[in-house]
Amino acid sequence: MTSLNLHGLRFAFGTLTVLPVRVTRWDRGTARAGMLCAPLAGLVVGLLAAVPGGLLLLLGSGPLLAAVASTAVPAVLTRGLHLDGLADTADGLGSGRPADDALRIMKQSDIGPFGVITLLFVLLAQVAVLDQLYGQSWARGAVAAAVAAVTARLALTLASRQGVPAARPEGLGAAVAGTVTVRAAMAAGAVVVAACAGAGALFGGYGALHHALSALLALGAAQLLLRHCVRRFGGVTGDVFGALAETAATAALVVLALG
Repeated sequence: MTSLNLHGLRFAFGTLTVLPVRVTRWDRGTARAGMLCAPLAGLVVGLLAAVPGGLLLLLGSGPLLAAVASTAVPAVLTRGLHLDGLADTADGLGSGRPADDALRIMKQSDIGPFGVITLLFVLLAQVAVLDQLYGQSWARGAVAAAVAAVTARLALTLASRQGVPAARPEGLGAAVAGTVTVRAAMAAGAVVVAACAGAGALFGGYGALHHALSALLALGAAQLLLRHCVRRFGGVTGDVFGALAETAATAALVVLALG
């Protein structure tokens, strides 16, 4: 079990980040452990995203530049794969084509108008929220970056649960689809939401509730997108996973900007 968990960590960090981690096993058991470890990879990404934001504020920059830096770091640490998946999924959904044609559109290397528009508004929303929160304090911006990143990767864990099929027989979607038991997915969700509440508790009792609620509503938004993609494409793909992550991250940030 210890060996499997170690391989799972390698799988999570090796597939979801550009950190120098070598994936030494690629089987269903490792994929299951890896997707359960996905929120840990998100935590590392979120904490690293908060570092340049804090440094820029310390050096005297405004919150907008800090927000841009914190938004750029997750894109760099994932090679932009989640953003690319979001754009491809938007093009596939926006095409109005049958499932096979939509999946073919998603595999193309170019980006269409639906993808461009979606990327534009998602990135603008992320920067706008972090600008607002960094304007209040470095701590609020840093915690928001971490909560968004962890929640984004938890959305991937939940999308890997049993009962969610793969749309293609190959690719990352097929490798991880249906690997996580529903009970394990729910347990991971409870742990992450509790951790988000604990982070929000730094700002008082309402902060704990607010941050837990941001995670829950973000996961709800990701699940709505997941259901639509499964109905539209017949299952999940690597691109859909990227879209789920960015949707959850953005929704979590938007909720933190309210109230």
